Amino acid sequence: MEDKENFLFKCKGYNFINSEIDIDFLENLDDFEIRDDDVFIITYPKSGTMWVQQLLSLVYFEEHRKRTANVDTIDLVPFLEYYLPPSDFDKRPSPRLFCSHIPYYLVPRGLKKKKAKIIYVYRNPKDVMCSFFHFSNLMKTLKPSGNMEEFMELFLEGKVMGSLWFDHVRGWYEHKNHFNIQFIMYEDMIKDLRSSILKVCKFLGRELSKEDMDAVVTQATFENMKSDPRANYENALIKRPEIRRTHGHFLRKGTIGDWKNHMTVAQNERFDKIFQKEMKNLPLKFIWDINEE
Repeated sequence: MEDKENFLFKCKGYNFINSEIDIDFLENLDDFEIRDDDVFIITYPKSGTMWVQQLLSLVYFEEHRKRTANVDTIDLVPFLEYYLPPSDFDKRPSPRLFCSHIPYYLVPRGLKKKKAKIIYVYRNPKDVMCSFFHFSNLMKTLKPSGNMEEFMELFLEGKVMGSLWFDHVRGWYEHKNHFNIQFIMYEDMIKDLRSSILKVCKFLGRELSKEDMDAVVTQATFENMKSDPRANYENALIKRPEIRRTHGHFLRKGTIGDWKNHMTVAQNERFDKIFQKEMKNLPLKFIWDINEE
């Protein structure tokens, strides 16, 4: 029986993937030098990270947008805490793009100068949980679960990579005034991708021609991403086949309301009670169904 202790490494109260981290880098993350034009995507796992990696790659890199270069988005927008060796970050030209799952209290202190920008993407937690369930069974680096009930217990107790969803979202929102941050809802991207991209570009101060914007919107659709090995991590999985437990894809459905296909009525009612208790005073909007406005 696999023990979760083999999978997770807790640093300062937060769970990282044990096999994928540089402990020295994490311990000194507070001192990581931030440039004024750095851009960070921050998410809780399974909340649209890859999608916004692709989006920013298309916005910032013409060769990616025009498909003249075959570079993976995970290399264009690397993970801060899971990119090895992290010393390479110093050699990257500005503006540097990063993505991360870290909580607000672990970020480099330079991010609090409010010059570097953060895009925080959040998603309704029932769909996050269901996506995470499948992902945990796909990857050897994560603890598998036999069924949704088993995984839901881990998720609601924060015994997963990323720790507790409620703490992550609430922590970033309640401390938003400490950062130069824009909140984006995953479900808004599904319902109106162009408007979400325009919102991101306005925040980043990036102006694109109509032709370039059309190209970004087209290539950033979930369907096109799923078939693009640069964007869907398939190239990364080919390079590291040993980390995949079963054959499957990082990008699965990318829809709203898939939780209805996974959760029982009792599980849903229990989840709702906890959500209301944990998030009752948070003014963030959530969409739980594809037909919601």
